[in-house]
Amino acid sequence: MRLRFLVIGGGPAGHTAASTAAGLGADVTIIERDVLGGAAHLWDCVPSKAMIATGGELAALDRAEGMGLEATGRIDPAALRVRNLSIQTHLSDDVKQLLESQGVRILSGVGRLVSPNEAILAHDGIEERVTFDAALLSTGSCPRIPDWAAVDGDRILTTRQAYPPPVIPEHLVVIGSGVTGVEFAHMFRAFGSRVSLVVSRQHVLPSKDPEVAAVLEESFVSRGVELHKGARAEAIQRIENADFDGIEVQCADGRKVRGSHALLAIGSIPNSDGLGLAEAGITATEWGTVPVDHNCLSSAPNIYAAGDLAGKLPLSSVAAMQGRKIAEHAMGLHALAHRHLDYDKAASAIFTEPEIADVGLAEADAFAVGRKIRVTKVPFAGNAKALISGDARGFVKVISDPVTGVVLGGSIVGANAAELISVLAIAVTNGLRTQDIVESLLVHPSLAEAIVEACS
Repeated sequence: MRLRFLVIGGGPAGHTAASTAAGLGADVTIIERDVLGGAAHLWDCVPSKAMIATGGELAALDRAEGMGLEATGRIDPAALRVRNLSIQTHLSDDVKQLLESQGVRILSGVGRLVSPNEAILAHDGIEERVTFDAALLSTGSCPRIPDWAAVDGDRILTTRQAYPPPVIPEHLVVIGSGVTGVEFAHMFRAFGSRVSLVVSRQHVLPSKDPEVAAVLEESFVSRGVELHKGARAEAIQRIENADFDGIEVQCADGRKVRGSHALLAIGSIPNSDGLGLAEAGITATEWGTVPVDHNCLSSAPNIYAAGDLAGKLPLSSVAAMQGRKIAEHAMGLHALAHRHLDYDKAASAIFTEPEIADVGLAEADAFAVGRKIRVTKVPFAGNAKALISGDARGFVKVISDPVTGVVLGGSIVGANAAELISVLAIAVTNGLRTQDIVESLLVHPSLAEAIVEACS
């Protein structure tokens, strides 16, 4: 009898698991309430990066004079919205066509568990029961909205209401200086908005390498972004009078930051309400995440959780890999040679200007535990391709074992950092040495040559 595999949530984890399980011979059903591809395609990664790409073209125009060109550009919000929708539709259709070609049963609606082996699909007032042998919950997350923020979708926005907003804000106040916050600050500054960034800590990107954060802060300041450091927002007020029409963000230290619009970028919460976790015997945390083991199994022996719901590492790439590993485990392939997911070796990127990417062990974390490491840093200022391209900002930093030479981690700040980090990610994942990279014959001129120099 074929394994009956149910997936609730068609994001990166869900559709990857469905495709992998179907390819391995399972009878797969997937339930999705919005579009296949999930929030990553519909709301988060893809549309934000599409908008950032547009902003990047504007930034390139700003640098055109230094390359002997004259150029001007303006933003068309309606055209930008059409472009985003086109990309989302294309990606979602690709996922749907793949799953349909594999015989996956695709159900539109909301799924909830009613027992360890049964779920109910609700759609347009009609309910359908689905029986399964194994299931994956991958329902994603939504923006966190604190009690003090009266989001109205007009002047006070969540990130999902800004892809793009109906009008480009004259003065946007971004609350939150993590990955999402700095990306939106970069994006709207590129679009021509005046931007104020409310930073609760003493520097942006508090979880990243301070040297990396310093490069981004320098870029922000040079582009006119206002940084309000050590300012923890605690209220947003909509003000409409003869003197001012906009919003005012009140901070815990008494500071007030005014602008035309406010954008909340202060994290997300998992979509676990209404999933029927208790009915299926699944334990959840007080934050709504589902604890999982190294195979992504929940406390129910046949039900997995992945992506933002599992609370491990909120990256689409990680969710997709979880989905593949889950499908393999459900189909019994864990009995063979099997590499478990190592979250400490996941590469991540921030699509600001310059781009930021890192992987593996961080310098500060190594020092915190007294681990001996070798740190080498090479600026792009001496890289031929960077000079040719007219953007030599940033650096490559490589962290390795001083005895064995094994690459333990690294950071890259600069143009195309999100692509370049792949070299270090492969090295970290596979235990390669710095000498292995040095002896690789790379293209000249290329930005990747800076990685070789940093490994020398």
